[in-house]
Amino acid sequence: MQRVAVIGAGTMGRTHASIYASLPNAEVVAICDLRLEAAQEIAETHSARAFANLEEALNEVEIDLVDICTPTPTHLDHIKTAAAAGKNISCEKPLARTISQAMEVQRICEEAGVTLFAAHVVRWFPEYRRLKAIIDSGAIGETVMVRTMRGGMLHGGVGNWFTNLQMSGGAVLDLIIHDFDWLRWCYGRIRRVYAKGLYAAQIPGKDHTLVTLRFDSGVIAHIEGNWARPDKFCTSVEVAGTEGLLSFSSTDSMPLVIKHRSSDGTTSTTSVPDFVATRTPYHLELEHYINCLEQGITPDVTAEDGVEAIRICEAALKSISTGEPITLV
Repeated sequence: MQRVAVIGAGTMGRTHASIYASLPNAEVVAICDLRLEAAQEIAETHSARAFANLEEALNEVEIDLVDICTPTPTHLDHIKTAAAAGKNISCEKPLARTISQAMEVQRICEEAGVTLFAAHVVRWFPEYRRLKAIIDSGAIGETVMVRTMRGGMLHGGVGNWFTNLQMSGGAVLDLIIHDFDWLRWCYGRIRRVYAKGLYAAQIPGKDHTLVTLRFDSGVIAHIEGNWARPDKFCTSVEVAGTEGLLSFSSTDSMPLVIKHRSSDGTTSTTSVPDFVATRTPYHLELEHYINCLEQGITPDVTAEDGVEAIRICEAALKSISTGEPITLV
């Protein structure tokens, strides 16, 4: 049984607490937030205790796992506190605001002998898992090019911290980091990053970026991130291979489609059956981590994965600012 302290009483903290409470091998024992009333509201729901900060909780309650659901700039300090107490950690993406901070928390957790899980939830979205499985199966041959899009309206968060791009890292660090992680999962090491966007303009409440990634394998990916859409959030993926085209759009009724062109010039289209999701991706993600801790095995997303995702983000932000491509070494 994993005794969990959730830090952050916002939307994500509430979501994570509810999921842990539903798992047979987890128990929510503490909710921590500077807004103590918000923490108390969630804590009462799960028969847990509310605290203003993690330090108080560690002194008062037996804790095995610290789950961090707070604004990005606070992650470093929370991870340091949890690791110093010898607690395993789940941290909402990104692990930290900068690559130097991310490398620091990875080192701290390794030295403390605790497991640091980077919560990159897109890996548990059934559409993205199926996309990877189809790519790996060779159904469209060898991948040549990938195009992804992720966008919606920007929601401010507690204290409107998202709108402060210096704090949130904008659409690159907080939004399309999902796509960077998924693409790296699919295709491995990224060699070069080139990006254009509004980040350098620092327009409150809006951001838009286009990033091109070149992988060691030769695959090229184009990623669009948009925090300026006037309508609902949506995502899409298009994968061009030597033997066909694989596409997905969250706005389509049959989202996954494979198109093949035969040697005689004719085209065939296959619709991949929809998933019937009984548990949310967030549920699957946290269930996976809890089970890994219980079984003593390494989770599918490691601290290194979290660090490398931030390395790509930081290269993209640097490219936007300088106008130059960035080579990753």
